[in-house]
Amino acid sequence: MSRPPTLTLPPCARAYRLGTERGAFAVHDARPAAAPLGTALLVPGFTGSKEDFIGLLAPLAAAGFRAVAVDGRGQHETPGPRDQPAYEQRELALDVLAQARALGEPGGGPLHLLGHSLGGLITRAAVLCDPAPFRTLTVLSSGPAAIDPAQQARVRMLIDALGRMDMARVWEAMRALDPPEAADADTPPEVGAFLRQRWLNTVPEQLIATGRQMLAEPDRVAELARTGLPVHVVSGAVDYAWPVPLMDDMARRLAARRTVIEDAEHSPNAERPDKTAQALSGFWSEFG
Repeated sequence: MSRPPTLTLPPCARAYRLGTERGAFAVHDARPAAAPLGTALLVPGFTGSKEDFIGLLAPLAAAGFRAVAVDGRGQHETPGPRDQPAYEQRELALDVLAQARALGEPGGGPLHLLGHSLGGLITRAAVLCDPAPFRTLTVLSSGPAAIDPAQQARVRMLIDALGRMDMARVWEAMRALDPPEAADADTPPEVGAFLRQRWLNTVPEQLIATGRQMLAEPDRVAELARTGLPVHVVSGAVDYAWPVPLMDDMARRLAARRTVIEDAEHSPNAERPDKTAQALSGFWSEFG
């Protein structure tokens, strides 16, 4: 899971609930000092939340972009039902389209969509439902189809545990399985407490349903290419969920911009936010 470098919103950002025709979603909304060059909708990944993008907010606003990071239904501060069908990929994609419509205010500039990890699969599904609201799509640390087989085994274990134990017990079991190098020694106490609380706030049915999506996602790259939407494929230099060569090949098949953030792994947004923001804003600036 992504570990935000801080939990403090920059002065350019505020937290509130974005109202849409499909309900209200908790967001962090960062705005530049002048009229924005465009608006970016940032969709988090599996076990994630809007806080995963905190490090991007200030540099994106400084580059002239409004950035809106969202908790999807059942994630952290956006409630959701205890019902797995509510988290089918199409339902989550329709949520993204509703968020896009809610953000389409006059003077906001073109709308750029970004999905991290699982969010990359959800945003792709949203674009395939209706590409019209979006000027570009950025796929961040997300691949063409199902996750790597080694990670599939971990997700299956998690789904099984969520069917047998409550969220607190699953959290403790996951921490016990972490390798020694994953210890929280370098994680500030407030961030460690946040990670646990975010986990407890997440609806387990959301995790089960979306975990199954990552196990069974088909390759839809050709469909995405046919939309003609400009795509940017961004990743770290190492990725455990989708191997980097797989993302290289996906970018080639899409004729997409490809950016690798050095010294980053699965969450460049949290690990190297300044470099990631520079790559994102440079791409979006070409489509004003």
